[in-house]
Amino acid sequence: MISKKIPAPDLLISLLLIASTIYYAARWVDFSIPPFEDAAMLMRYAQHLADGHGIVWNIGEHPVDGATDFLFMAASAALIKLGLTVGQAVRGIGYASHLLTVLIVYWINRRINNANIPISFLSALYLAVGTGLSYVSAYFGTPFFALAAATTWAFGLILMRTQDPSLGLILAFTLGGLVTGLIRPEGVILSVLMLLAIILMRGFKNSIAIIVAFGATFLLLGGIYFLWRWNYFGYPLPNPFYKKGGSGLHWDSYHNSLLNLLRLCLPIVIAFILGFRSRETAKQTAAYLIPILGFAVAFVLISDEMNYGARFQYALVPIALMSWAPLVRGLNIFKYVQTPVWERGVYVVALTAVSAGLIYYSWYQNCFLTSYQQSCARPYERDGRYDMGKLLAEYRGKGYVIATTEAGLIPYYSGWDAIDTWGLNDPYIAHKGFLTTEYLDQYKPEIIMFHDYYSPLVPPKLTEANLAQRWFAMTITMKEYAEAKGYVLAAVFGDSPYDTHYYYVRTDFKDSKRLIQQISTMNKYYWNITGKKSINYARFTEP
Repeated sequence: MISKKIPAPDLLISLLLIASTIYYAARWVDFSIPPFEDAAMLMRYAQHLADGHGIVWNIGEHPVDGATDFLFMAASAALIKLGLTVGQAVRGIGYASHLLTVLIVYWINRRINNANIPISFLSALYLAVGTGLSYVSAYFGTPFFALAAATTWAFGLILMRTQDPSLGLILAFTLGGLVTGLIRPEGVILSVLMLLAIILMRGFKNSIAIIVAFGATFLLLGGIYFLWRWNYFGYPLPNPFYKKGGSGLHWDSYHNSLLNLLRLCLPIVIAFILGFRSRETAKQTAAYLIPILGFAVAFVLISDEMNYGARFQYALVPIALMSWAPLVRGLNIFKYVQTPVWERGVYVVALTAVSAGLIYYSWYQNCFLTSYQQSCARPYERDGRYDMGKLLAEYRGKGYVIATTEAGLIPYYSGWDAIDTWGLNDPYIAHKGFLTTEYLDQYKPEIIMFHDYYSPLVPPKLTEANLAQRWFAMTITMKEYAEAKGYVLAAVFGDSPYDTHYYYVRTDFKDSKRLIQQISTMNKYYWNITGKKSINYARFTEP
């Protein structure tokens, strides 16, 4: 039975956690950075939805489910409709979600796991200084998904310990699982895995009511949503799935997912290993591992692209933090009350040092959000794509189209219609599997822009092996189309001739000459990996 009385120390600790998280955010998190490239895609959808155009990539075109964080996108659009800016809405939801998840981790450990205050506080603080706020600063909705997952797991833990759960508690778990699935589609997998954990702990016979309620909720409410989205978008699954989920199993994603889980939760792994020390705790350990390991393994189904800072696996961190304490209860290492005072003092100092090390380890994960991160305080540098989007915004509303591999910052800030040539936001390309010149010809884009690993100084090698690579083949299609149609190569920006952004401009529209001049003379196009000014390698082309 869970006591309804809330002790004053727990309230004080909760306030301390909130204050500590806010202080940490103000002191250590850089909120001056622009959106990360991939985050800007969802912001475009949220803006269009808030403006009354529906869930569309280009205004006036058929709806596209490129924003896989569906409920987060809808919630952001609602706040934008209320008067917030896109950035305020996206970051506000993420920030509030992070704070609430920190509190959930603390209170579940205190009230459900019966852990002491130091362990509960340490668990919550580990989450508070982890990568959650870094996702917020980059404009991702990851903490919102983590909040839904943590809430669902909290109800699941209560169900495991309640002999005769009420209908309200059962519905709270099932609706939490549904919301988790509405935020991101893989949330359905995570919720099912949580249900399996409950069944293992309670037994099948004692879980029948939960199974029925869960199945009915997902079949009825989830089914209504599924049929609506199929009718609205024209396809049953999110558009990126057709691009990222094809070509069989993705074993590189599988390995990366497990490594991300291990890295984010490494200190907690010890508790799960110790959980198998006896029959009493082995069953509980196995049950808790079902959603954690099962969800990590599930990423074998899609490619690992866009997994900024292991954000796909982040929801497992609060779940693990809400699960580890019962697995180590009873270990003699925590029983030093009868030891001499000086020895207890040594234990306190040692445990404090270990705790500080754990918090430092969690914070240190912010240093590995991108493979090219140069500073623990700043995950990425100034980005020329942001500045280019701002430049092109001058021509917003003129019906101009850009075909680009970089479908985040430039389309969002420019407001231009955009062809996402990789296909994450384009149903035709996603289902076709590749970009065609005929498709480009339907739009006749004013600008063709792409990112690849060649330049006028290091020309692309059109070998069979290279052309078999989908990204390379796509950019060659764009390059050859632009050159065949007489586009002007205005710029090839790059930090080196081996990694560049190409900009081709069509020559037969009103603003073409001015755009060519503005792009070719842009002297502050910063490379996001290094933050240095890029070189325009187009100047090295033969006249």
